[in-house]
Amino acid sequence: MSAATTWGYLESAPCSAPHPGPHTRRPGRRSHLRLVPTGPDVQASPTHSRVTRRGRLAITLLVTAAVLTLAMSLASGISAPTGVAQPTVTVASGQTLSDIAAAELPQLPVRDAVVQLQLANDLTSMQVHAGQVLVVPSAGR
Repeated sequence: MSAATTWGYLESAPCSAPHPGPHTRRPGRRSHLRLVPTGPDVQASPTHSRVTRRGRLAITLLVTAAVLTLAMSLASGISAPTGVAQPTVTVASGQTLSDIAAAELPQLPVRDAVVQLQLANDLTSMQVHAGQVLVVPSAGR
């Protein structure tokens, strides 16, 4: 056990005169020694962690940001089902985009069919190479 100083009110023994300076004693207060347990006799007091208003706001914002990030990543990974697989054609040696457009989309004029093939395959030019696989779009697209 060790001793600790505590302040308590004693009505029976007031101080005689206040001391000058910032630490003046009030009448009726005296210091007393009180035994304080040490070592294994000490019981751990439960620690209560309090979250301030700013802390609650920060936690709320972090959770909201995490949920939004998760939702955005899931939404970008999900693509709409196409339903029917679009037919493809493999470019043969010496074949041009106009040849493929005329053969695969005969119901359209060649110029429009070429544009449809370029849009469906994200082509920026008329050049294709042998072995390239092209998606053939439907004519009404």
